[in-house]
Amino acid sequence: MELIKTDILIIGGGIAGCIAAISLADQFRVTVVDKYSEPKERIGESLAPAASRILSVLNLDRELASQEGTVFKPNLGMQSFWGSDQIQVVDHLRNPDGYVKSLDRQAFEKFLRKQAEKKGVHCLWGTKFVNQTKSEGWKVNLQKEDQKSTIHASYIIDASGRPAFFARSLGIKRQTEDKLVACWMTLLNTDENTMSTISSDENGWWYSAVAPNDKRIVAFHTDSDLVEKQQLKSKEALMELAQSNSQISSFLEDGSGFEFQGTVAANSSKLMQVVGERWAAIGDAAVSFDPLSSQGMFNAMASAMQLRDLILVHGFGNAVSEVYQQQIDQIWNHYLGHRNSFYGAEQRWVDSPFWKRRQMTGSI
Repeated sequence: MELIKTDILIIGGGIAGCIAAISLADQFRVTVVDKYSEPKERIGESLAPAASRILSVLNLDRELASQEGTVFKPNLGMQSFWGSDQIQVVDHLRNPDGYVKSLDRQAFEKFLRKQAEKKGVHCLWGTKFVNQTKSEGWKVNLQKEDQKSTIHASYIIDASGRPAFFARSLGIKRQTEDKLVACWMTLLNTDENTMSTISSDENGWWYSAVAPNDKRIVAFHTDSDLVEKQQLKSKEALMELAQSNSQISSFLEDGSGFEFQGTVAANSSKLMQVVGERWAAIGDAAVSFDPLSSQGMFNAMASAMQLRDLILVHGFGNAVSEVYQQQIDQIWNHYLGHRNSFYGAEQRWVDSPFWKRRQMTGSI
């Protein structure tokens, strides 16, 4: 059995994990493990302009800029049909941090993995976290196909997304606020308007965006208990649902290359404890946001940098735990207020279960 020693072991090689690895690689021996040999395809999302500050700190901004058209597509604004049938346009032309980037999420994660490797991070792709024991730090057992290995790490960062594999192995529970899921598909884009679109509906809301390579993403967000499960399992069922929304159905008229991508969790949730003795959770593993916030990827990057800054000042001691927990709690409380306010602005379907659950004074 292979035995590896490292200062920091990061479980999860997505956006949060790679940003943490890149940011810490100059000061520590860093190892990243991820169960996928290659990043899987995910819903293309909007990367908030503020993320450019983090990319600049890590000297990734110019390299990413050279990937325009393949990794991202500039997004100059969003058209919203929220609260009324009248279009509202929000542009990013005056944002001091620049424009939103509509990402090919899979390509962006491949880009970050490559940057982590270039920084000298020890990357174990296609490797699963099995279990852990506390032993002068952590002793973590891994498995890649039939090959087992063990890592001795001084510190663990859980960046494994909503499943939070490491935190769950410690018995830490997750607080879930709602049952939101996203059912999505891709098609070739034939519309000249490349702005993102958000449109509310009686049982949820729709999102569409143009991603690189002339690909359009169409996603429906609803609570998993409010629609028949079969409606979330096929392209035909999703297209039938889309016909009831005039803004979204217009994208489907001339499109081709339809590909149903599946249904994924999109709920708001938080670990009851996001940090402990010689470990911490970042990104979706710590707190996961409703996609309506457009802050999921930025939070993944920002929480990685918050933890990095604390580790550089305090090392792996208890001072990190106290401050980081407070920071994440503040972010979560602010997010909940913002989410409730935004959902509360839609009053056209007050008797619909989906919207009734999301009024400002109630819990979802």
